Amino acid sequence: MRILLIASAFNSLTQRVHAELRDRGHTVAHAVVRDGDSVRAAVERHDPKLVIAPLLRTAIPEDVWSRRTCLVVHPGPPGDRGPSSLDWAIQEGQAAWGVTVLQADAVFDAGDVWASASFPMPAAAKSDIYRGEVSDAALEAVMLAVGRFASGAYRPRPQQDLKVRTRPVLDQSRRRIDWKEDSTATVLRTLRAADSRPGVLDELLGEEWYLHGGHPEDQLRGRPGALLATRAQAICRATVDGAVWLPQLRPRRAPGGPATFRLPATLALDDRLPPLPEVPAPLELPAGRRTYSEIRYQEEDGVGFIRFAFPGGAMSTVQCRRLLAAYRFACTRPTRVLVLGGRRDFFSNGIHLGVIEAAGNPAEESMANVKAMDDVVEAVLTTTDRLVVAALPGNAAAGGVMLALAADEVWCRSGTVLNPHYRLMGLPGSEYWTYTLPRRVGAETAESLTRDTQPLSAAAGRRLGLVDHILPSTPQAFAAQVAARAAELAGDPGTHQRVTDKKKARARDEAIKPLAAYRTEELAAMRRVCHDPAAPYHALRRAFLRKEPPPGARRVRPAVAPSGGHDGQTTTL
Repeated sequence: MRILLIASAFNSLTQRVHAELRDRGHTVAHAVVRDGDSVRAAVERHDPKLVIAPLLRTAIPEDVWSRRTCLVVHPGPPGDRGPSSLDWAIQEGQAAWGVTVLQADAVFDAGDVWASASFPMPAAAKSDIYRGEVSDAALEAVMLAVGRFASGAYRPRPQQDLKVRTRPVLDQSRRRIDWKEDSTATVLRTLRAADSRPGVLDELLGEEWYLHGGHPEDQLRGRPGALLATRAQAICRATVDGAVWLPQLRPRRAPGGPATFRLPATLALDDRLPPLPEVPAPLELPAGRRTYSEIRYQEEDGVGFIRFAFPGGAMSTVQCRRLLAAYRFACTRPTRVLVLGGRRDFFSNGIHLGVIEAAGNPAEESMANVKAMDDVVEAVLTTTDRLVVAALPGNAAAGGVMLALAADEVWCRSGTVLNPHYRLMGLPGSEYWTYTLPRRVGAETAESLTRDTQPLSAAAGRRLGLVDHILPSTPQAFAAQVAARAAELAGDPGTHQRVTDKKKARARDEAIKPLAAYRTEELAAMRRVCHDPAAPYHALRRAFLRKEPPPGARRVRPAVAPSGGHDGQTTTL
């Protein structure tokens, strides 16, 4: 069936629906739309059998929904209405939530229900839940709705018999934190409900900032609202009964000024930040500790786990160096298997565009970041005394995919979306991709993946050879499944022979072409782009960070058959 996806952004959910529909043999096109006219243009151009809106902030015109079936994905259970559905659910502490696929109508969220799915609400940030539980439920409901539509026999259920609850926009007046009154639990719910959009507007050091992200701290204490310490570029702020770590800040946009973007908290505050103690980030934590650390090491059953979780999946120069130090420590431990990856959400999206944009010399910071990523990948590639597993609980893109491919095995949660390319940011790529990608999928497929820039489902990645194992898991259960499988691998008598064979293979490859040669060639190409002020990379980076349309981007993508290409104009990081 020919299906058109219309969305306000080609975000993680839209990418997943796109990839999974293609896996099922549908011909899928997508259009980034900003108003009714662009919706009309997209529909007229593609003449789809069915229109699906996974993420839409504009109304579908009546002349479109009255003539074609248009299905809208709403991140709330049947009967829930309003533009801040998931935000309200998190801030109110709902134990369970859902997703509804309904037919577009004259009233927002009031159309007939085609399908729905529910899920238990974890104690996590909105963006994490959206890419995890919401994405799983949405995919289930969308596929059920598509099947029902294709049957021609199903009649969607009107909402007139449902208990309807319509809630307003959760604006900043309802998101305010009262540092003198609010408990740590209340502060965390408020922060999590606003992550990563729009953030919580707050006053800090005499200025207004949006706070992004929040993690509990169980030891540091101080006057409510006071800044207590820094760690790994995050700041710790006291509550009435504890403290929270704030990893990212965004300055409030000045009237008429350019859009702002998130940065590590201490980098955003810069010289405004008063002298505070720098509390070391613990690599190993005792059971029961509640504190903030982007990188943690754990050891169990002959397996070392290097767990990392960077906001938005972006890895700055500093973060890469910390991860490399943790990896080197892990390599000193007597384990047979190393597992690289977090418990939930993103694996990695590569270099940190925000830190690069904020640097005094973005070209130099780009190169420093790329080299730091290269160092991590090289360390993984040259580990020949044990097996390394990249465990992807969520999405990966660009250099993050190449980091995963450096491992001996790649394990993905079933809901993972991969974007194994750099082209949409105008970069030729690094992280030894010219070695690892062809090694995995062959030269021809590697060229196709980097040229066509299609988002891939985990299943598609498995078919191509990018992924070794898919774990059909909920976001919450993924880490336990990885641990069990890794313990089996560590205890497998055949693992010793695999390590021996791996060492020999690395020596053979090095003799044919040293890793240093791949690195030199890739960095030379990256340097030419990064140091060229006219290169598209710089304008694309700025547009991405400020949520602006990419320069010269076409808003409507040509129809894509299951094995076809496309024009590569959509930001995917």
